[in-house]
Amino acid sequence: MTGQLQIPTPVQGVINEVAAAAAKQRGMAKADAATPVDWATAADAAILTLARRGTPFQASDCIREGLVDEPPHYNMWGARFGAARAAGIIRPVGYAPSKRVTTRHSACREWIGTDAVLQERAA
Repeated sequence: MTGQLQIPTPVQGVINEVAAAAAKQRGMAKADAATPVDWATAADAAILTLARRGTPFQASDCIREGLVDEPPHYNMWGARFGAARAAGIIRPVGYAPSKRVTTRHSACREWIGTDAVLQERAA
């Protein structure tokens, strides 16, 4: 039988932000390495399409609009959105309830196209 981990006393200390960022990068690299190239290419195109609209969007919007299928594993989204952010295509705009029925409206990151992408669209 499994149960919730119980920690009897508060853990004292400070969060090591450098170690946390490094662990995040390792995890995203691992997910990215396991991502099929064809799905990653389709996801990148879907993100760019929605970024060019200039309105906030979530990963589920890419699927809802038929721009890309579900990834083999949900962790693969993070690497794609991280790459788009690093490339200057999108920026985080906040959080909103997830649009997925299966998530019961949990908090979900929303993104928007950067000024550079919107200026490119206008040109």
